[in-house]
Amino acid sequence: SNEGKIGVEEMGVRGMLRGNVASKGRQRRMFGLFRKLLTYKCEWYGKELIIANKLYPSTQRCAACGLVKKGDEKITLQGNKKHGTKHNEFVCYNPNCPNYNKKVDRDENAMANLTLLVKHPELNRAL
Repeated sequence: SNEGKIGVEEMGVRGMLRGNVASKGRQRRMFGLFRKLLTYKCEWYGKELIIANKLYPSTQRCAACGLVKKGDEKITLQGNKKHGTKHNEFVCYNPNCPNYNKKVDRDENAMANLTLLVKHPELNRAL
């Protein structure tokens, strides 16, 4: 059973944040504090915290078929120029996938991949 397990990403916060330097530092500290509190609460309540490797492709892997985007297929903070998709859109280009050519919310796709990681911790690696 996966009840009692929580999966979160090891975030590359520095690359995600924009704005002034003081704001970036404050936001990095808040992410660190959140993780510290989550770790504490999981230990307190006997839950397992699974932290995805920073290179685990949660936003680049199709949660439906497992295809991992590479090279110019990847989604960046600017989206994907090759396919003209936005940063928050995930489109799978595997013709055998049930989500083939469908726009899926990138964060929902990543959440499904983190759920998969909780069930299959052996996937917790860069591809």
